[in-house]
Amino acid sequence: MLCCCENTDKKDMKKFKKVCQKALKELGKKNFALIIHGNSFPAEAGKNTGFGTPNSQAGKHLMDFASGVFNAIQLGPQGKTKACDSSPYTGTIFSTNPLFIDLEELTTKEWGNILSKETYEKVCSENPNKDVNKTAYTYIYKAQDEALQEAYVNFKQWNDKKLNKEFEKFKKENEFWLEKDSLYEALAIENDNDYWPLWENSVDRNLFNPKSEEEKKAAFLREKELKLKYADTINYYAFCQFVVTKQNEKTKKYALKHDLKMIADRQVAFSDRDSWAYQSLFLEGWMLGCPPDYFSKTGQAWGFPVVNPEKMFNEDGSLGEAGLLLKNLYKKMFKENPGGVRIDHIVGLIDPWVYKAGKNPMPDQGAGRLYSSPEHPELSKYAIATMDDLNLELGSDKEKRVKKLNKEQIKKYGAMIEKVVIAAAKEEGLNKDSIVCEDLGTLTFPVESVMKEYDLQGMRLTQFVKHDKPEHPYRCCNIVPRSWAMVGTHDNQPISMWADEMINTHIGYLNVVNLVDDMYSELQGKDRDDLIVKLTTDADALRQVKLAEIFTSKAENIQVFFTDFFGIKDTYNTPGTSGDKNWSLRLPNNFEELYSENCKNGKALNLPLILKMAIEARGTKFAKKHEKLLKELEKFI
Repeated sequence: MLCCCENTDKKDMKKFKKVCQKALKELGKKNFALIIHGNSFPAEAGKNTGFGTPNSQAGKHLMDFASGVFNAIQLGPQGKTKACDSSPYTGTIFSTNPLFIDLEELTTKEWGNILSKETYEKVCSENPNKDVNKTAYTYIYKAQDEALQEAYVNFKQWNDKKLNKEFEKFKKENEFWLEKDSLYEALAIENDNDYWPLWENSVDRNLFNPKSEEEKKAAFLREKELKLKYADTINYYAFCQFVVTKQNEKTKKYALKHDLKMIADRQVAFSDRDSWAYQSLFLEGWMLGCPPDYFSKTGQAWGFPVVNPEKMFNEDGSLGEAGLLLKNLYKKMFKENPGGVRIDHIVGLIDPWVYKAGKNPMPDQGAGRLYSSPEHPELSKYAIATMDDLNLELGSDKEKRVKKLNKEQIKKYGAMIEKVVIAAAKEEGLNKDSIVCEDLGTLTFPVESVMKEYDLQGMRLTQFVKHDKPEHPYRCCNIVPRSWAMVGTHDNQPISMWADEMINTHIGYLNVVNLVDDMYSELQGKDRDDLIVKLTTDADALRQVKLAEIFTSKAENIQVFFTDFFGIKDTYNTPGTSGDKNWSLRLPNNFEELYSENCKNGKALNLPLILKMAIEARGTKFAKKHEKLLKELEKFI
């Protein structure tokens, strides 16, 4: 029950949610989304397998809690991850992570009890993190597979005609990606390694990338051999994808029934499985990364393949083989997620930074922007910007190096967005407002121009505001209506930790002065000075005002990461680091109690209080107009 007032019963909940909805509407908010990756969903007491999923009963419990106030849930990437890497941002583009399968449902009559309750209970009881709100990735990766292997054997023996027919239909409809992904599973067993560049057999490495007629013939025979030898392995892989797809569809319907839209997350990366399956579509010898910056003097060598521009579009401007593949991917994502798709690192689609394999992503080692390097000996043939469009006083790694573009050039930079992403959304009955662009960090002129040309919604992250830049886009007074405002994402520390670091510091004081002047412009003299003193010395007060800031802003859309909403003082992911701690944080099974308790102690996002603060911060005239609404909100604080 999403309510801060301990005495609120079910009868009052409807009124509470109606009041919050009204306040959000009066503040001009069209969408209010909770950011929580699938693995971070809670478990019910005694039913913690070691990994969260929206498909579980606890997942639906969270949706019940969020329903009526939030109207969307922003998920993380849903792709299949590797045993050695839990990051969802390196998962597959088509295959869904089998870890999102709710094992408990397979123990029910609906699925013919294909998983024994004993096995399910064993998975839960042996989970090393069953009593803490952390995933147990290494454990569940193996335990989940063993449980699903049992379920698959029983599924075949059960031989349910209706489900078998659905299964065969699923395999046929998804053959274009499922065949390749499942063959990779077979080859990983054949080569005793799931990293294809290490496979000794060149035919296996290039099964879908033959270079000659002789190689094509060898690949054809090899594929035929593998499908016979590993028929059951291939079918098992398809079975897992079938189960998770059916469960996801059921969850989507549940969410929509509760007025919640799921928003997907498309990472910029391709998994090992994808780079093997579609290697003929990538630019040979080049990788995607980030140029040198404040965080890394040598840049970030991500090692992700780069889509070949010549395979993206044909000479007549129509979609090439790579363009069609990506359009099918986005169509699948929009179909499965009616709330839309968040595109991670939008610059990677519009103006990517690429570097030579085996080198650092630095200009002096041959790196550059794929479409913005007319002077580059190898990348110039892909350049959209000309030499006349560049500020040559700036290095190729600088954001503002491209200083001007004409309409035709902007269209070329935006072709991927227009012909793949927007076109896919339209074909699935959605519009461009279903596209959320993660444009944080690097924002080159081509990216700015494309965003403006297609009226796309970007993000405004207030935790990263630059106090010394009056025109900074993350300042409350500069946040534009067509954007998604938030205090932090999955890559930031919770706002409570940020506030702790800011109090009693000079930089904290500078941030507070801007915050007060932006939000409370009517305050003058002693009242202004007193508020500044309070916010520079009281972390809880600063945190609350910082949360109220995004609601006070003109942004039409708000996102709140689950740690900030529930008042959890822990970081989900720390960029540039690795290990089990990253991507492991979950909501505890008593998340409702946690929220209520943290509202009382000032740690959680007390929604009625924050909405009241936001209305009052809009000024005396606005507050006076909404006196009745303010009184109604007061009842639930």
